[in-house]
Amino acid sequence: MKIKHIWLLLLFVGLIACDDDDDTVIVQETVQLTAGSADFSTYVSIGNSLTAGFTDGALFKATQENSMPNILSQKFAYLGGGSFTQPLMNDNFGGISLGGNRILGPRLVTTGGAPLPLESIIGPIMPTTDLLVNNPTGPFNNMGVPGAASFHLIAPGYGNLNGLFTSPATANPYFVRMTGTTPDASVLQLALAQAPSFVTLWIGNNDVLGYATSGASTAGPTSQGLFDFSINTIVAELQQANVQGVMANIPYVETTPHFTTVTHNVIPLDAATAGLVNGAYAQYNGGLQLAMSFGLIDADEVAQRTINFIEASDNAVVIEDESLTNLGGLGLPNYRQATAEDLFVLPSASFIGTEALPGNPFTVNGVAIPLADKWVLVPSEQAEIKAATDAFNATLKSAADALGFAFVDANALMQELSTSGLASDNYVLTSDLVTGGVFSLDGVHPNSRGYAFLSNEFLKAIDATYGSNFEAAGMLSNVGDYPTNYSPALQ
Repeated sequence: MKIKHIWLLLLFVGLIACDDDDDTVIVQETVQLTAGSADFSTYVSIGNSLTAGFTDGALFKATQENSMPNILSQKFAYLGGGSFTQPLMNDNFGGISLGGNRILGPRLVTTGGAPLPLESIIGPIMPTTDLLVNNPTGPFNNMGVPGAASFHLIAPGYGNLNGLFTSPATANPYFVRMTGTTPDASVLQLALAQAPSFVTLWIGNNDVLGYATSGASTAGPTSQGLFDFSINTIVAELQQANVQGVMANIPYVETTPHFTTVTHNVIPLDAATAGLVNGAYAQYNGGLQLAMSFGLIDADEVAQRTINFIEASDNAVVIEDESLTNLGGLGLPNYRQATAEDLFVLPSASFIGTEALPGNPFTVNGVAIPLADKWVLVPSEQAEIKAATDAFNATLKSAADALGFAFVDANALMQELSTSGLASDNYVLTSDLVTGGVFSLDGVHPNSRGYAFLSNEFLKAIDATYGSNFEAAGMLSNVGDYPTNYSPALQ
C-alpha cells in the first residue's frame, strides 16, 4: 500500500549547546505514518445511532459531519482511503417529516442549564428533511441507522417506506432515506454491496437500551438466541467478504448520564406538608404491619416499604417497585421510597414534583402519587439489564476474534469515564451531563467532542491489531477542536 507522510517537511526540534570546541544539535524527526497491514481504500461504517452521529436526541447535519466514522475517514484518507458519503439530513433542526407531517421531533438544546426542546427557544419547527421530498442518493459509506438493533442489520424491508404504516411499524425512517431504489435491501446488504476493504461495526446498544430507557416497563432485552443468530449471520457475511475492521461492545447503561443525573432524594418539604403526606400514607404503613403479623413479609421489608417524610430539602421520592412482595390480597400496592441504588431516567427530571392535578399540592408526582415503573430502574431490573449486556458482549468479543478484527472495549471506557474520568489532550473527560465534555443533552449519545474521543480509541485499537501507527504519528484528533453543544440558532 502506498504510504504518505503526515508532513512534507521534517520538523526539527533542537537543543543546541555551545562552547569553545563543541556544538551539539539534537534532532527529533517526525514519525512516518503507515497503515501496517490494513487496507483503508474503501471504508464503510455499520451500526446504529452511535455511528450515525446522533446527538442531543436527534440526527442533524452538523453532528453528522462530526460523526465518529466521518472523523475516522479523514484519518484513513492519509493512507489511501477514498471518499466517505453520508446520508446527510436536510437541516440542523433534526427530526423528520413525511409529506409535510412531522414524524420525528427536533433536537435538544441548552441555554446554560437543563436540556430544553429546541422549539421552546426558537418557536414551532417543521423539519425540512422529508421522506417524500429530499432523500439523498447513495451508496452511503456511513450505514449507521439510529434505532437499529442487532437483528435490524439483516432484516429485509427495514428501509421500505410502506413499513412505516404497519402496526407495529416494520421500517425505520432513517433507513428509508438510505435504501433508494432497493427498499427491501438490508443494512448489511447495502454495506457489503460497496465491496468494503475495511469496516467499523458497532451494534448491540439498542438490544438493551430501549428496555432500559423505558424503566424496564416494556418488552425485555433482545433474546440471547436472536442476538447470537444476528451477530453470527453478520460474521459469516463479513468473513465471506474477506474484509478487515474493528468492532466495539456495549456499555453498561448505568455509566451514562441518562440514568445517573436525576437523584433519588429531590423532594423538599416543610414540617406541615411532611405531616400531611405522612397522614395520607398512615393506612398503607399500618397495612405493612398487618402483613408482617400474617407472616407475608418480614421486618426488613416492612422497613424498606414504610413511607416517611420529614422537614428537609432531600426527601426520597416514592416509587412503585414490582420486585416487592405482592400484597394485593390485602389491598396494599408495591410502594416504597427510593434509595441511592435506584436509577431514574433523565426525563423524570421534568416530571418529579409536578402536580397531577394542577393547583392541587396533594397530587404531587413522586410524593402523594408514586412514580410509575417507567421512570425508574430498580436494582433487580438493573441486574437483568447488566446480565444481558454481559452476555451480548461475550458474543461480540467472540465475533471480533473470529473475524480477526480490532476491538474497542467501550464498556470499560465508559466505566472509567463515569468514575475517575479520562484524560484527553488538555481535558479530563467524564460522564457528567453537559459539563463532562463527552455526552450530549439526551444523556445517552456522545456529543461531537465525545465522538472525536471515541474515534481516537478506535484508531488506537486499529494500531494494535493491524500495525498502523496513527497514535505514534500524531494523527489522533485533538478533542478540543470539536464542540460540546450546538447553538439553538444553528439552522
